Amino acid sequence: MDVKNAIQQLRQGQKPDWPANSDSLAFAQTLDDNNDILKTFRDDYVVPTKAQLQRKSLKDDAKTSAPVSSTEDESIYLCGNSLGLQPKAVGEYLAAYLKTWGSIGVGGHFTHLEDSPLTPYQDLAADCARKMSEIVGAAPEEIVAMNTLTINLHLMMATFYKPSGRKNKILCEWRPFPSDWYAIESQIQWHGLNPKECMVTVEPDSGYLITTSNILSLIDKHVDTLSLILLPGIQYWSGQLLDIQTITAHARSRGITIGWDLAHAAGNVELSLHDWDVDFACWCTYKYMNAGAGAIAGAFVHSRHGDNDHGRGLKGWYGHDKKSRFLMDNKFVPTPGAQGWQCSNPSVVDLTCLSGALSVFTKTSMQDLRSKSVLLTAYAEHLLNQVASRCSDPEAPPFSIITPKDPRWRGTQLSVLLKEELLEDVSEALEMGGVVCDKRKPGIVRVAPVPLYNTFEDVWRFLRVFEKALTPVAQP
Repeated sequence: MDVKNAIQQLRQGQKPDWPANSDSLAFAQTLDDNNDILKTFRDDYVVPTKAQLQRKSLKDDAKTSAPVSSTEDESIYLCGNSLGLQPKAVGEYLAAYLKTWGSIGVGGHFTHLEDSPLTPYQDLAADCARKMSEIVGAAPEEIVAMNTLTINLHLMMATFYKPSGRKNKILCEWRPFPSDWYAIESQIQWHGLNPKECMVTVEPDSGYLITTSNILSLIDKHVDTLSLILLPGIQYWSGQLLDIQTITAHARSRGITIGWDLAHAAGNVELSLHDWDVDFACWCTYKYMNAGAGAIAGAFVHSRHGDNDHGRGLKGWYGHDKKSRFLMDNKFVPTPGAQGWQCSNPSVVDLTCLSGALSVFTKTSMQDLRSKSVLLTAYAEHLLNQVASRCSDPEAPPFSIITPKDPRWRGTQLSVLLKEELLEDVSEALEMGGVVCDKRKPGIVRVAPVPLYNTFEDVWRFLRVFEKALTPVAQP
């Protein structure tokens, strides 16, 4: 198989020609051996073994601490859309932080140790912003590492949602992640308005997918009453990637502020937030950026909005420019750019984990990761289609893929919709087979082969377990 040509086809929205032996382990391993184009950073991550997934104690024992003898011992971890694997660098960075804190105490805020991977504490948020800049397509000054996703959404809406008269509505999707819904709802209520009257929801045209034309027409329909648009870069349930560039341009042409929740997009797909003229965006870093559960989040504010002054947004001491921060004169001088939106002294432990996780991204590029991702996901889709064709009733298989078929409009996640009565049994079989993926009722299994650490063999092994889990629905 010509890998370069296959990737080019996928990037153009076409399907590659899979060889006759594509469902064999040997073929999957051949793709993994092509490390020039499909480079893997698996060795930079801690991959749990099947035995470790069953552990009930942190104490080592022979069962969970035995060395891994083959890939068969490793779990099949396809849950990076929920929590990414642990980068080995995080442990190294945390050790450096603990040694710094233990040896020079408060001096760690200002002192750079020449053999440490960390900057002084007060510069660590800016260092993480610099490392995230290429991942999301923005200048470092337009990015800030702070808080968590929902808090950042609140801070951004406190700045950019300014209802006035009839222009008081927020356009959002019909099925956002609950925290987004709660944030939008409560911001509307904060202004003394009724969410039922002020939330305009984008519904799917049919099935589970939203068309760009539908969104654009809704913007036009409500142009006189919209104060803000807040949409997901990737819809968490279906895995659909929205056309951020086109939708943003349309909103801007209508004079409407637009923000994006990039929880499932940042570190997953190529983004150009500055060039696309996005007003603001927020994302978490524990999914595709692999910074750990509940890790510190990121936010983007376009440079044309300037600094956080003249009452634009909520202020805090750490948003004050560090050049005069310690004058303590209560005269707010914002840190230039997005970092002026910081409120509290950020957790250095969280920033340390994020910095270590982002160090892996410096070894590659989002373009290369995306190229591998479209092929990994297409391979998973291809094998799933083959499983469906082998089911006892191929015309009515027990599952369907609700993620867009066009690879340009999805990330690395495929959402597999099972017949509802199958979800519990299939989930149990996947767990018994050492597969870690995400399940959402009534019948969704979200499968995310992450290009940083997942392999084509992972995908192949997952499909063997998945097909067996469908028995007796699937033929042996």
